[in-house]
Parts: sequence; C-alpha cells; structure tokens
Amino acid sequence: MLKIQNLSVNYGSRQILHNISLDVQSGEVLALIGPNGAGKSTLIRAASGVIPYTGHVRTNGDDLASLSTLQRARYIATVPQAVSMPPAFTVWETVLLGRTPYLGFLGQPSQNDEEIARQSLQRVSALPFIDRRVGELSGGEQQRILLARALCQSTPILLLDEPTAHLDLQYQVGLLELVTELAHKDNLAVLIALHDLNLAAHYADRIALMVAGNIKAMGEPKEVLQPELIAEAYCLPVQVVKHPFLDIPLVLPEIK
Repeated sequence: MLKIQNLSVNYGSRQILHNISLDVQSGEVLALIGPNGAGKSTLIRAASGVIPYTGHVRTNGDDLASLSTLQRARYIATVPQAVSMPPAFTVWETVLLGRTPYLGFLGQPSQNDEEIARQSLQRVSALPFIDRRVGELSGGEQQRILLARALCQSTPILLLDEPTAHLDLQYQVGLLELVTELAHKDNLAVLIALHDLNLAAHYADRIALMVAGNIKAMGEPKEVLQPELIAEAYCLPVQVVKHPFLDIPLVLPEIK
C-alpha cells in the first residue's frame, strides 16, 4: 500500500502541488488524469523521491523519506515519462540495473537476479531485444525496456508517468493489460499518470482528477468522469456516454 499525506511541492516561490493526500491499495490501479500542467508528473516524481517535497510518503508504516536510496528502491519502482538511458548499454545490462538494490558486496548479479531480469523482459515482450544497444531502439521500445527494468526491482509499488506516450495502439493495450495484471494478480499498488481518459476508464480501478496542483475528484471511473467535472478541468465541452460493450464511461468531445 502507498499512502501519500499532505504532499506539497514548490519550485522556488511557486507552489506546484497543494497538500495532496491519497492512498493506493495493494492490488489496485489508481490513474492520475488532468490537463497539462495539472501536476501529475510532479506527483509521480515526488512520490518516487526524485524531487523534494513536504508531507509524507509511506508504505507498510515506513516513511520513505527516512530510508536510503537503495532501501527506497526495494519499495518503489518508477517508469518515468522521459529518461536518458546510456545508449551504449545493451538492453540486458540496462534491465539488470533493476537488481542493484539487492546485489551483494561484490555487486555481481546471481543466477536468480538474471532469471528475474529475463522474466521481466519476457513480460514486456522485449526478450528479442536482449543483445541490442539501447541507442538502437525506438522511443516505444525504450519505454518497454524502462518498464522491464522497473519490474526487475521486484517492488510492491509501481509508479508510471505516461507510459503509453510513445507506444502504438497494440503496445498501449499490451502495457496496460500487463499493469492491470501486476496489480490484480501480483498484488502491486500501481499509481499511473495517463493522458487518455478512456484508457483510464478502461484499465483503472479508481481515478484521481488533478487540476492546478489539487485533486478535484477521486473515485471509480463512473464517479469521476462526469461531463461537468471534465469540461471544467479541460476547458472543453464533453459528452460522457456508456460504453456500448463495457460497463464503463466513454468520454467524447461535444460536437457543435
């Protein structure tokens, strides 16, 4: 379980996040939605410990701010929106970095570490890339490698910042189905920032709508994806209808 309490972030004199509080239960996918600049990525980065914040990020009773970087990496794995990976590293070397928090004194991966890395690559359908250099991969392929590296950390909490941004439709669906499986079958607590409201409705158990550094609404997709809330947040008139095949809302821009 991930528990965020009264989390605020400031950039200089400007406050970006305002006393954010939310829980992500083990076995749950909570999606962050909201317009550009709402604070979704900032919240992910703060919760992962990349940027300073005030407030608390806790799991299993531990305040993560009190832990070392390696200790924290055993609790939370993050798939960032954009990151520069060493282009000369092979995919295998990059994914195996996910085992760093568990390596012994000599820093050499064990057979078990290597097996976990191989399974992580297999779960994101990237095993054929194992010997390729990261710099040779497309943006979408690199995103899958970042997810494999996060899975290799074997953490109870997974944070993802717009992981579908560089993926085509096939891999968007595959990635989100995997994320849902990690939560529902592997009992991970998953916090994911998503740009697409309908993907959030389909794959998230709950949704938090962020506007200007605040949480405007939080609950099940049908509770949050209300036309008035979405129109106000995105400054765009929308219609919300029932999906023709699934018991979820479908958000459509209002046609004039």
